[in-house]
Amino acid sequence: MAPGLLADEAQPNLPQPAPKRNDDAPRHIFPDGIRTSGQHPPLYDLLKPYSAFPKQITGPTVWQRSDFTSNPSRWIHPLTPSEITELSLAADTFLASNHPLEGISKSTFPLPTLSATLTTLRNTLLNGQGFTLLKNFPAQTWGPHKTAVAYLGLGTHLGYPVSQNGRGHVLGHVKDVGDDPEQIHAVRIYRTAARQFFHADDADLVGLLCVHRAQEGGESDVVSVHRVWNVLQKEFPEVAELLTRPVWYFDRKGEVSEGEEEWIRQPVVYLENGGAGRVYCKWDPYYVRSLKRFEETGVVPPLSEEQKRALEVLEQVCQREALHMVLEVGDVQFVSNAHLLHARTAYKDFAPPAPRRHLLRLWLATPEGEGGWALPMPDSHEKKRGGVQVNNTPPKAPLDAE
Repeated sequence: MAPGLLADEAQPNLPQPAPKRNDDAPRHIFPDGIRTSGQHPPLYDLLKPYSAFPKQITGPTVWQRSDFTSNPSRWIHPLTPSEITELSLAADTFLASNHPLEGISKSTFPLPTLSATLTTLRNTLLNGQGFTLLKNFPAQTWGPHKTAVAYLGLGTHLGYPVSQNGRGHVLGHVKDVGDDPEQIHAVRIYRTAARQFFHADDADLVGLLCVHRAQEGGESDVVSVHRVWNVLQKEFPEVAELLTRPVWYFDRKGEVSEGEEEWIRQPVVYLENGGAGRVYCKWDPYYVRSLKRFEETGVVPPLSEEQKRALEVLEQVCQREALHMVLEVGDVQFVSNAHLLHARTAYKDFAPPAPRRHLLRLWLATPEGEGGWALPMPDSHEKKRGGVQVNNTPPKAPLDAE
């Protein structure tokens, strides 16, 4: 209110500044003109009560381990020599163009033939089983720069690469850099060798390219959220109900823009805001366990005993229903974060000078207007929805962990 105005006086309709468009971002900061939207609370008035959720889900997004263990062709696609040649040519052409890697896009990385396969794969990730494994990616022969270009370029045919952390990394590195996994309020677990419980990342799709394997461990598990939901509805309906309530606080671990809260309150399980009305899951137990600094000051409530039990039940059901796989060098795993959860076992690296376990990671956005899920989020239609964006931190594509 302007100084001197009384509360009941009419106030002038002052012009409001137009909201900043993330798809019209300054190109001197964001080379493709698109800013990662970042983390947002849900639109609380669009959240549905438990009574609106299905008691049982059917269709291609509901699967169990036995559907795939004896039928690898359903989820494994070895890249053919011609597909690798096309990928190599596209990477060489991009490298010769001197375009910034942070601004790579479908238009600057054309794949005339392979793109059809990737379009089919994208539909499988969004609307089908939700995961796939590409094999034969020549990560050991191309070198770090060409590998990064080819991998990011391939990813642009599935979605828009978004920033994965407060440093703006659009090319992530899953590698033990010596961070202490016990400091979960400050440390991202992908930078350690610790176990990762079942979780979803802050993007529609996640890709992992194996560059080096561990001496032991570091194996991958994926599970259908819709299969898990059916089990919970049958065996633990009280847990299912609690997961739909917006009473869960998620830590942002300091990766916060000016004026934003240090946490987000939300449900674990949502319904789409329109669209097909599907069940969508957003979960990471590390992020709900790391809030003690806020609990101690009374700004965030501690987990209730019911929430602690729900957390344990959810992990147990995921472990029981999951498909286990081992990523070899040159394997690329893509997973939906909408209707799958994924996990990783703890691992041990080879002794130096052998290289440490190393996966290159992509977070990819698939906006609602381009076939993505209709989320009850303010950025559902943004091209680069989700991700982690701190202020106007520019995107970076480092060739190794930083």
